[in-house]
Amino acid sequence: MNTTKKKTYMRKRRHLRLRKKVFGTRERPRLSVYKSLNQIYAQIIDDLKGVTLLSVSSLSPEIKDKLKGKNKTEKSKAVGDLLAKKALEGGIKKVIFDRGGFKYHGRIKTLAEAARKAGLKF
Repeated sequence: MNTTKKKTYMRKRRHLRLRKKVFGTRERPRLSVYKSLNQIYAQIIDDLKGVTLLSVSSLSPEIKDKLKGKNKTEKSKAVGDLLAKKALEGGIKKVIFDRGGFKYHGRIKTLAEAARKAGLKF
């Protein structure tokens, strides 16, 4: 197994281990984060119904033009802000954070802190 496949495999194992403990309900849905090489994606999910309530990414039309020329960390901050604003408009105040098997640092941490700063509780 080459190193790229092993990294992906280990991340998926960490995510499955984390998902045993993290479960989103209607009152407190799950905020799931995924990062690719250049983009970052965040969803708010109700696991009881199996429905995505809200999703935002660095490719969302609302912020895509503003992010041109920004680095990945700045993109993560913008996604966290937009996600929190949309969630609060939709009546979602509290979430459970699912880091998706990624370490809680860098872009994942920046997105979480931006969402907290914008008023989301977790």
